[in-house]
Amino acid sequence: MRPDIVIVMTDQQRVGLTRRSGYPVDTMPFVDALAAGGTDFRNAYTAAPACVPARTSLLTGRFPSAHRVRQNSNAQYAYYDQDLLDVLRAADYQLHFAGKPHMHRGPADFDTYAGPYFHTQGPERTPEETAFDQWLDRLDHGVADEPTPYDVTTQLPYRITSDALRAIDEADPERPGLFWVSYPEPHNPYQVPQPYFDLVAPEDVPDRLTGPEATDVKRGTYSWLRKLQEDKRPGYDDNWRRYTANYLGMLRLLDDQISRLHDGLANRARPRLTVVLADHGDYVGEYGLQRKGAGLSEFLMRIPLIVSGEGIATQQRDEPVSIVDVLPTICEAVGQPIPDGVQGRSLLPLAHGAEAPDNEFGNIIAEQGYGGRAYDVTARPPLHFSYEGPTFDELNTVTQSGAARMLRSGNWKLVVHADLEGELYDLDTDPAELVNLFDDERHLAVRARLLHQLTRWQARLTDDLPNGNYTPLRLPHNWRWAPQGETP
Repeated sequence: MRPDIVIVMTDQQRVGLTRRSGYPVDTMPFVDALAAGGTDFRNAYTAAPACVPARTSLLTGRFPSAHRVRQNSNAQYAYYDQDLLDVLRAADYQLHFAGKPHMHRGPADFDTYAGPYFHTQGPERTPEETAFDQWLDRLDHGVADEPTPYDVTTQLPYRITSDALRAIDEADPERPGLFWVSYPEPHNPYQVPQPYFDLVAPEDVPDRLTGPEATDVKRGTYSWLRKLQEDKRPGYDDNWRRYTANYLGMLRLLDDQISRLHDGLANRARPRLTVVLADHGDYVGEYGLQRKGAGLSEFLMRIPLIVSGEGIATQQRDEPVSIVDVLPTICEAVGQPIPDGVQGRSLLPLAHGAEAPDNEFGNIIAEQGYGGRAYDVTARPPLHFSYEGPTFDELNTVTQSGAARMLRSGNWKLVVHADLEGELYDLDTDPAELVNLFDDERHLAVRARLLHQLTRWQARLTDDLPNGNYTPLRLPHNWRWAPQGETP
């Protein structure tokens, strides 16, 4: 019997803030339990630290340079042969979606579609929901310093879960289904009602690794974004502990709704494959920054990725993997071929406990930026919002201009820009990526090895679409670097 596919996606969730990952605040006990009962990919990465490029990579199994969606405003131009919905339609799946889309697919592509929900609004069915959404909008993506004056039933995650549960109850029990639940949180605005507001007091929030002084070290877009935020909201970083406390409360609120969702899924008498992940991370105060925008730091690039279900091994996996690997994993789980042009690799053998060939899973790549050169730190080009007033968008002309690629390999992190100096960090000793070893003579051999690995990835990611007359040799699971004799 083909399994139901459940995708639970959060927006802007930073890795490392749960009890299971070593954080002192118990933010997501239910999700931690899912991870403990399934396969927890501890070194999963987004394809790009922006919503639409990352979600397009999830759907297509392709990196942004191939699917061509490299910013949040051009989802409609996604380029691919078949995506997740095409694959599951071909396997006679019913398709259900609830939540935040930010993707190239729309309501007509699903059997049921509850949304769209965005960060300050959703479909409003009651006066209380309307009032709450208006209150959210007035926060202007800021930080609430008091508990939200509306109860949890007005919160977007509660409403999205309720919509998803209705779809689950009404779904055809004789056919497998995709149930994709996409939460806008813990993305800004940062607010929660009680009891989540008091999950942790600001004075009890654990210290961050580094503060605003780090932007003097990181320079470039980090400094530009820090100055923009300070100009628009003077002293905003003084409130970083309240912001973090709200963020942690949002994680617990999400956890309760994910638990509620899974209680409803138990009514379906089918096996189930559940994937829990985020599209990208959040600074959560690191570098004196909020949200996202500048750079390819681990705070933005790493994502939670948990796979659970029948036949999935109980384990932690340390191999670096990617959001682009989700589509081929689902293809293999439902018995469908991996579409042409897919660049990700099926993780199903790993989730079943198989050894991972080091050639295939020893490192991973990710991307950022589009068009043009990187702007200078003093630049003030026209933006899609005014320089006056408190409103700003961290994904803007300056922070996204240029092109960068990162590679994670063991404890090493390499970043190469089209027109800026390179970056090399030892994440074991420098998790905030403040000591750039790229030009350090003692690490030239490491730099050369990682540059070679990055070049191999760049060759691998040359787009195979559109198809021609020639038939390429492909290995099982799309493991292109695995020796044939070692492929499970």
